[in-house]
Amino acid sequence: MSALVHKTVLLDETLRAVAPKSGGVYADATVGFGGHTEGVLQASSPDGRVIGLDRDQIALASAKERLATFGDRVALVHARFSELREVLQANGYEHVDGVIADVGVSSPQLDEAERGFSFARSGPLDMRMDRSSGETALELIERLDEEELANIIFKYGEERKSRGIARSIKRALSDGEIASTDDLRRAIVRSAGPRRAGNVDPATRTFQALRIAVNHEIEELEALVASLPDLLADGGVAAIVSFHSLEDRVVKYAFRDDVRMEPLTKKPVIAGEEESTLNPRSRSAKLRAARRVPREVAP
Repeated sequence: MSALVHKTVLLDETLRAVAPKSGGVYADATVGFGGHTEGVLQASSPDGRVIGLDRDQIALASAKERLATFGDRVALVHARFSELREVLQANGYEHVDGVIADVGVSSPQLDEAERGFSFARSGPLDMRMDRSSGETALELIERLDEEELANIIFKYGEERKSRGIARSIKRALSDGEIASTDDLRRAIVRSAGPRRAGNVDPATRTFQALRIAVNHEIEELEALVASLPDLLADGGVAAIVSFHSLEDRVVKYAFRDDVRMEPLTKKPVIAGEEESTLNPRSRSAKLRAARRVPREVAP
């Protein structure tokens, strides 16, 4: 399989925060298509190591091809990032010198119609990052009642019209009119109204909410950040790139409120003008980093 095209977001800023060094051991909790992992391996030459996780098997296969020249300096594992502790232990590590996570959806995931993440191309209502397990977006919609669906759309999409949208979706479902991303968008627009010039598509927030719910993204992130103080070696750095306010809030409070972590970024680091121009999807990216306080100070 040829490496899929994906532009790594905030790569230089992430590497500056983690400062990989020769002989260090690092974890990329969302290896994706290998961009951050490659950067860490290059910066930690000649013998730094990376344990990389991802639940998207297509991404892992592409990353494996991209990183093949690094040999046994990199180990790639099919796993959720909430399982980082177990993966590190299985590879013989109790602590690592740095942890990286890019918790956004990748460009190939968004652009492949059959994944169902986007309404830009018609495809099945799947939205699973790991297509080998879990319920699809359509199965989620079928399982939830109208009120539960509205609550998810409001909570994860911050959509003020959530109740009307949920009602429209469930009505379309009962009429047999929902089978694809196009169908779902039509049901949303019937309630939310058409797109107005200069505004985001009215279906954007609902699609985001369903994707987050399908993949348990907030719960996964909360589990990851909670594990970091135990997994980082003294002085080790965690650098997390998020793409919407819900994720950024989880990271911000975890780094701010845990005495074992010292925030390195008072405000989130965002993409510079050049990167934002070359990669429009980087415009919503926010990087936060924190260092593990020595255990003699904060056990």
